[in-house]
Amino acid sequence: MAHVLAKLRGARLVDVKAQLDKDAASHADQGMYLEHLWQNAEDPAEVLFLFQVTDLDHCRQLVKKNHAQARRQDPAVSLPEMIFLEGL
Repeated sequence: MAHVLAKLRGARLVDVKAQLDKDAASHADQGMYLEHLWQNAEDPAEVLFLFQVTDLDHCRQLVKKNHAQARRQDPAVSLPEMIFLEGL
């Protein structure tokens, strides 16, 4: 089972949740399903979220494309660090 763990700094949990709720259908169309959303108890400005993904390579390419597009639109954009995980 594959997962993607995202870590975003400088974000509020409520804002990230609202954006993830808004994007849930498009994420599902791409085989990405939100499993967990957390706020770092030691650093409230850090939010982490975990997706289960059906195709890790597809997800990796999609994230790469979307992040590149976001950087072209705004070079100072705050994007999450993405960690791609494979399991047994």
